[in-house]
Formats: sequence, C-alpha cells, structure tokens
Amino acid sequence: MPSLNDSIFSHTITYLCDHSSDGAMGLVINQPLGIDMTEVYKQLNCEQISQDTPAPVLCGGPVQPERGFILHSPEQMWDSSLAVSDEVMLTASRDIIEAMARGEGPHKAQVTLGYAGWGPGQLESEIADNAWLTLPADSRIIFDTPIEQRWAAASQQLGVDMNLISGIAGHA
Repeated sequence: MPSLNDSIFSHTITYLCDHSSDGAMGLVINQPLGIDMTEVYKQLNCEQISQDTPAPVLCGGPVQPERGFILHSPEQMWDSSLAVSDEVMLTASRDIIEAMARGEGPHKAQVTLGYAGWGPGQLESEIADNAWLTLPADSRIIFDTPIEQRWAAASQQLGVDMNLISGIAGHA
C-alpha cells in the first residue's frame, strides 16, 4: 500500500511461504539485486555446465540477506524442500543450486537472497492497519511473469489501479 512507499517494501510483492501463530515468512518476488545465477555459481564454486540464460537473483527481504531461498516448481525435491502449495516448493539447500548449474534443476525457479519475516501477530496487525493488500497466490506471477511486470499483474488480479490509491485519508 502507499503507506509503505518510504520503506524497503515499497512496490513489492511478497509471496507468503509460512504463516502461523509463531509469525510469518515470505519472499519478495519483484526486486532484482542486479546479479544473476552465474555470480551465485561462482560464489559457491559450482561448475556451471548449463548454457541456459542465467536467471536474475532477487532481494527476498531484509532478513539474512546472505541466505538463499529458491521458489520452484514441484517436480522434484532436494535436501530442504518444503511444499508451500501444490504448485510451489521452497528449498534453501546447496544441492538445488548445484543441480541448476548442471542444467538439472527444477523446470521453473526463482532464486532470492534474504527473506521477509514477521513476529507473532505482526503481519496481522500490519494488514489490519492497511499496510498490505492481500490476494491468493498465483504461481504464474512468480514463474511466468517478467519481474518488472509482477507488481502490475498482482494489482490487476485485485482489479485495482495502484496508481490511483493514496496513502492519505480524507475527511468528509
């Protein structure tokens, strides 16, 4: 929402991976870091065999920015894979990166560094304060929509033109 314009979350889409009474964890899926997977392979000393166009790496959020998280299609599991939905898995282990370098990774994947986290009740409070708009997750936005079009695609699903929403309330 416009109230977040001055924050790290301005114009972001956060895919919520876990939400319980203990808090919430999500990954921002539309903020490129300016590096691609070739750099990640180099940093991890993975031999890059795949000739696929290297995918961009995103800033998943401000928490643990040195830690990688991969959202991917569910056709295969790796050491730390968790099913987020029927269409999306979350993996944070090195074996998936090595498989991707060899061209043996998941059919669809989005790599992020860092994550967004909320303590117990914090996200619910922010939603109640109208800091976030929510909508059902759509794996097509994560995997099939160009990064620079994801924010508009998500707002379009809500039927809202985000350019017309103000962060200032009026009084009648």
